[in-house]
Amino acid sequence: MSEPSERTERNDLVVRLGRAAALSLVAGTVGGAAVLAGQAIAARNRRYAQPELGLALRATVGRAGAPPLRLVLLGDSSALGVGVERFEETIGGQLAHLLAEGPTGRQVHLSSVGVSGSRSTDLATQVARALLGERPDVAVILVGANDATALARPGDAAAYLGSAVRRLREAHVEVVVGTCPDLGAIRAVASPLRHVLAWSGRRIARAQMASVLDAGGTVVDLCTEAGPVFRADAGTLCHDGYHPSADGYRVWAHALLPAVEAAAKVAFRHH
Repeated sequence: MSEPSERTERNDLVVRLGRAAALSLVAGTVGGAAVLAGQAIAARNRRYAQPELGLALRATVGRAGAPPLRLVLLGDSSALGVGVERFEETIGGQLAHLLAEGPTGRQVHLSSVGVSGSRSTDLATQVARALLGERPDVAVILVGANDATALARPGDAAAYLGSAVRRLREAHVEVVVGTCPDLGAIRAVASPLRHVLAWSGRRIARAQMASVLDAGGTVVDLCTEAGPVFRADAGTLCHDGYHPSADGYRVWAHALLPAVEAAAKVAFRHH
């Protein structure tokens, strides 16, 4: 299994939306399928945020002192912070600052091996990259949205995720997984196509939760924890109506923080 090539987030999304348009689950008629197809075409013409090459994939946050926390992010565009322009606005940057300023007050060595457009099938290569060199203390995995928009089988996607979590745990890395977010909150796609994606996302999230727990990881249900905020506040999404904004990543970071702090404490006890 290899990581996605240099395909753009936009083209990848369009392909997945085209597949979703073939469903008539929502409308149940040929006319309804035509509506879905039309919405997929409209989505194709939108401009989507692209990865910012200037964003640091490796950074150190906080003052030196106690042994640092080595934190690595894996997954899709969320793990890279697509949709924002400054490191401090990415989910990794915000998590690192929250951890450095929190009760532990430890310096955080942050890195990301995520790749925009990734699905759960791509995690195996990312795990290998994450384990190169000095072993991380905590891994945060953000994946599932691309599985959902591709209408992947939840069991298959969850199995790949569970395998990645298990490999990291066997390497003595604490793992926190943020589930597929609430795709019913995105503005880039209109209803009823949005409902199809939301339905698919919920199925993926449920399967992820069981698989991660079985593999020994910790799971945070981003759909439940952050979905209502994203639905209520359009400002949680960036200009493309699909990727999170700085505010959106902040909501996710705060949702993940308790689990990441707990994982860090466990990791340091094992030092």
